[in-house]
Amino acid sequence: MYWYKRFKILALSATIASALVSCKPDAAVEGNRYFDIKGYFSNEAERLTKLHPHVEKTVKHNRQSESRDLGISSWKDELGLFSGSDINKPAWRDSYTVTKRGNTTVYKAKLPELKTQSITIINNGDKVQSIDIVNHTSNLLYTSTENLSYYPDSAYHIGKVQHVRLLGENSYDINSRFN
Repeated sequence: MYWYKRFKILALSATIASALVSCKPDAAVEGNRYFDIKGYFSNEAERLTKLHPHVEKTVKHNRQSESRDLGISSWKDELGLFSGSDINKPAWRDSYTVTKRGNTTVYKAKLPELKTQSITIINNGDKVQSIDIVNHTSNLLYTSTENLSYYPDSAYHIGKVQHVRLLGENSYDINSRFN
């Protein structure tokens, strides 16, 4: 009887150990299945940090607007919403449809619960001409929709509408033009 309990414990331990070994996180995806948004905006932030361009930035919050000519101190933070729209996560490997027409590529979410609902990229040869992103989040407390547009060395736009239960709606519009 003693050996049976010991065998059972040993067998259980071996099963748990093998389960733990096989439960390692997904390995990084070799090559990206979709356009590398995160990498692209990381490179843009690095490039713009070296160039130190000024932007004419207009921020509008619920119809109140303010404009300034600014030097951006952290391009990584400034472009954070864009790079945060990365769809190259292993769990989302087959979660987007890809449509290519001419110089335009559109990534569209197959599931409504995915934050990034669409990405549209227009290329001019091998250079990105524009990127448009639509993000949407909805839960019991709030609904948020972001429209992000980026035109390298020209302009970028961040539009966000947020409806919070009991507090109402807020809208933000940020338009920036490179000088």
